[in-house]
Amino acid sequence: MSYSQTLAVGAADQTMDEKRRSAVKGAFFSEFIDMFDIYLPVVVLSPVLFFFQPRHLSPGVEAILASLVFITTLLGRPVGALLFGMIADRIGRRMASIYSVSGFGIITFLIALLPGYNSIGISSYFLLVALRFLDGICLGGGYTGAMPLAIEYSRKDQRGFVGGLIIAGFPAAYVTINLIAMLMFALFPLHGLDSPYARWGWRIPFVIGAILAGFLAFYYIFKVSESEIWKAEIGERPEKLPFMDLLRGKSARNLAQVLILMSGFWLTQNIITIFVPTTLLSRFLHLSHLQLTSTLLMSYAVLFFSYIGSGLIGQRIGRRRFFVVMGPVIATVGAGILYVLVSTDGLSLPVIMLLVCALSVIVTSPWGVIVTYINERFVTDVRATGFGVGFSLSVIIPSFYAFYMNWLSALMPFHLTPVFLLCIGGLIGMVGALMGPETRDVDF
Repeated sequence: MSYSQTLAVGAADQTMDEKRRSAVKGAFFSEFIDMFDIYLPVVVLSPVLFFFQPRHLSPGVEAILASLVFITTLLGRPVGALLFGMIADRIGRRMASIYSVSGFGIITFLIALLPGYNSIGISSYFLLVALRFLDGICLGGGYTGAMPLAIEYSRKDQRGFVGGLIIAGFPAAYVTINLIAMLMFALFPLHGLDSPYARWGWRIPFVIGAILAGFLAFYYIFKVSESEIWKAEIGERPEKLPFMDLLRGKSARNLAQVLILMSGFWLTQNIITIFVPTTLLSRFLHLSHLQLTSTLLMSYAVLFFSYIGSGLIGQRIGRRRFFVVMGPVIATVGAGILYVLVSTDGLSLPVIMLLVCALSVIVTSPWGVIVTYINERFVTDVRATGFGVGFSLSVIIPSFYAFYMNWLSALMPFHLTPVFLLCIGGLIGMVGALMGPETRDVDF
């Protein structure tokens, strides 16, 4: 009996409905843990990056060193999506999920054990950056196997709901990591290098992330079965090279269309997930830390349900039609709400919270449909690779949105530049959708 067959024993005697539920739960928690791990350095590590760096750095050098921790994770994700996508298409979605989640669980635990600058010098920082890059590779593979597996197990008329439910793991993770961070700051005060939080308080959330990854790996080993569609159409064919198939013919055209669609919606997503918390709420609207955190927690709690709602609407009216409608809505209604937020002085906190929630729901609504749509755009042979590459590679160009804002500020007031980018992103997403077919009735 092979290793993969041995791992499958625990899930072998499940009924089809049990296999379906296990796959969907696995994909949801994979997205949850993936996002939990991504937000760890953003929420938990940012206040104590000085623990890994020499003293008395210039502000410019500090900014560069801080950005590298996050950029390296970003760069690792497309590499992981390609690597684990090929694994998922060649030896199975389930095995790719087990390998990737085990990898980022181990790496996250190693980050929790890192010594600081006072112990090993600048090597501590380089180790942190190297581990985050490797973590990004494994995180990029975390959804590449799990999401196609769940969508392939889903009934055709339930794919929309399943895709929305899976991506709802993102706001759930954001709320969870922020609540854990608030608890850590309350229990272990941060007041300098020798404070409890700086010495070891930040390590606890990383250990929690590693434990969650361990539980997920065992869940896939004992509870999740390999995709029946993959087994029926592909099986174990080690001679197959899914990436080469992805670069030619119909699959290549599908990938190009997905990359255009995703580039537009990644650009609009970055305005919500990065610009709103780091610039709009803090610098433009001057919210206190408590007010900012409360606003974000409320908006992300609403997003959990709006993603599921978007998935259900996309199932009813069609994925392509949903994108074609929501792209212009983002470029008009969403941009209008953002214009009010960046241009109006004296808004009360309840009004700000209401507008941010409305903006977040409108602008990020395509994400409740995206997981299902991209999986439906590729045949079984290259589905995991196409999904992973299309989902991850498209994030790179939109991630430099801050540079685009800086360049645009030569043509318009700086506070209007994110409004302009929101318009552009929504229209690019609409154009990308128009380039592709409707997928609601696709048979796998």
